[in-house]
Amino acid sequence: MNSAVETARAEQTPAQPAPPQAYTRGASVAYANPYSARLAARSGVLRGHTSGLCDGYVQANIVMLRDTWANEFLRFCQLNPKPCPLLDVTEPGVPVFRHLGQEVDVRRDVPRYRVYRNGELADEPTDVEALWTDDMVAFAIGCSFSFEHALMEAGVPLRHIALSRNVAMYRTSIETVGTSRLAGKLVVSMRPMSVPDAIRAIEITSRMPRAHGAPVHFGDPAAIGIADLAQPDWGDAVPVQAGEVPVFWACGVTPQSVVQQARPELCITHAPGHMLITDLRTAALS
Repeated sequence: MNSAVETARAEQTPAQPAPPQAYTRGASVAYANPYSARLAARSGVLRGHTSGLCDGYVQANIVMLRDTWANEFLRFCQLNPKPCPLLDVTEPGVPVFRHLGQEVDVRRDVPRYRVYRNGELADEPTDVEALWTDDMVAFAIGCSFSFEHALMEAGVPLRHIALSRNVAMYRTSIETVGTSRLAGKLVVSMRPMSVPDAIRAIEITSRMPRAHGAPVHFGDPAAIGIADLAQPDWGDAVPVQAGEVPVFWACGVTPQSVVQQARPELCITHAPGHMLITDLRTAALS
């Protein structure tokens, strides 16, 4: 696994961030840098979704598995780079991502986790330190939250952020490329946009493959097996207004859904929308 892991990791260790601090923006708390956001998650202050936090920095989906599943999960990610763009992988038993920033502890630095036992959701804690064992491997996978700042800088509005909601996520009819034990449907995130904004968003995100890249679909949701946009499988419903089209990106909840179906004895993930905020700049994803 080591050679593949090294290929998957970022080539450079990011610069150390400034000391942690936070400031108030309206009724919510915005963090001055990713390190301060991670400390807030570690202390239990940050428990909500992370969409819109730490603009310009990479956010990551998290999957933790015992090493009896880790090699196969790595292969699944390599076979499905759109939903599973690997950012970093830990060594077995080491809970720290070495290439994502300062003191990135996968057991404590996510606002909320999901613990699956034999495929069943058992708990949603804010800390999984007591569950980490010497045979566990953690994977950090790119997230569409990472390209949202670039979209907004280009003048593309994002309604879920304006409404302070989590992004809407749906299970589709599109099959992933399976391994012997891991297979399932692609999960997507949706953002409603005008047609000119959708074209601009496609141009911008196509340059960011490690944040899922260009959309996999836009327009009729039924064409990819989504029956009702008002009923997302994860996240919050976001209305599509007249003159807009829904735009769908591959989503990092895909591997979480696939692993849940495979029913390993133990799998720990982030709660959908509750991401690990890294010290990597989004420019590193281009």
